[in-house]
Amino acid sequence: MGVSTAYPEPGLAVVTVDFPPVNALPVQGWYALAEAVRTAGGDRAVRCLLLTAAGRGFNAGVDIKELQRTPGHQALLGANHGCAEAFAAVYECAVPVVAAVHGFCLGGGIGLVGNADAVVASDDATFGLPELDRGALGAATHLARLVPQHLMRTLYYTSRTVTAQELHRHGSVWRVVPRAALSEAALDLAREIAAKDGSLLRLAKAALNGIDPVDVRRSYRYEQGFTFEANLSGVADRHREAFVAKERP
Repeated sequence: MGVSTAYPEPGLAVVTVDFPPVNALPVQGWYALAEAVRTAGGDRAVRCLLLTAAGRGFNAGVDIKELQRTPGHQALLGANHGCAEAFAAVYECAVPVVAAVHGFCLGGGIGLVGNADAVVASDDATFGLPELDRGALGAATHLARLVPQHLMRTLYYTSRTVTAQELHRHGSVWRVVPRAALSEAALDLAREIAAKDGSLLRLAKAALNGIDPVDVRRSYRYEQGFTFEANLSGVADRHREAFVAKERP
């Protein structure tokens, strides 16, 4: 349980997230993920990083139960900063990051995948931002990197999800494969990237980030300000408590 890093073959690092039952990450989980990605990307022997997850789905976002059982605003502030650091670590990773997505990819999962360099998904994968239904805002910055602007807004306002096949049609998912084939398909792409010259790959990553039209770190932090405003107004607490109550046995 937690975040682990493996080096299955030369040039490749695999960072795996495992927080049962649904990979809803606690505050420290986001920081641990950021640290793992930064450490692997800082290793000059690594030429490509594969981001994957164990369990039922890729990521269910922030652990809302942790937010609700923690008095005051410390958990909310921790989640805000932790998510920002994890998303930035993926985007700023010195080498290309391939995300292997299965099952659900929600909330913070969109922040990770939207900042990755390439996405391979299983045919059961779904992507979405249920933020409005959870009393939050954020990660529209990253959803906008996966779908066109008007679709992003519709998904954001409705909390609907889209399938891996739909994202493949938009060009943001490289391949859609059966779930049993996901690991190998993602490794194939990572291997193809890692076969390139490591110094050139690092220069290419820096160059592509440098010409990106959106400063994703600043854009996401701007969004988070509205999440905190929703919390101070009380509306966020009402939605989070309703979600937690619905999850109780």
